[in-house]
Amino acid sequence: MFRVGQGFDVHAFQEGRPLIIGGIEIPHTKGLVGHSDADVLLHAITDAALGAIGEGDIGRHFPDTDPKYKDADSAKLLEYIWKIVNDKGYILGNVDCTIMAQKPKMAPYIEQMRNRIAELLDANPSQVNVKATTTEKLGFVGREEGIAALATILLIKKQ
Repeated sequence: MFRVGQGFDVHAFQEGRPLIIGGIEIPHTKGLVGHSDADVLLHAITDAALGAIGEGDIGRHFPDTDPKYKDADSAKLLEYIWKIVNDKGYILGNVDCTIMAQKPKMAPYIEQMRNRIAELLDANPSQVNVKATTTEKLGFVGREEGIAALATILLIKKQ
């Protein structure tokens, strides 16, 4: 049996915060603002996994009104949800992700992200695809006000 989920997330830039995307810290003049570390890519993957198993979204499991998630490591949040996925009897088929950012350039960090995501999902990096695009200077991404990410995941029921 197969289950498919999608996830989308967006965060605005803010000075004085680290930029963490795909579990990797990326050098930049600004980071993303959020209740947690604002890892837009891991949030999209987490939402995709939750969607695939019919368990709501990241906000339901880790509400931004709960102080215990303030500045939380999004990798830890994904690991927690991935345990639920596994407990329901699913493993990763593949995950395909797109980061939308005008700046900084993501290409130098894509392989690190793939490897980190694969580690978090108990998978081979060949099961993880991460790509990046600009929005040709259109919209909030093009104006460099923030970053968005989209993820689609395929889960396979364990035999």
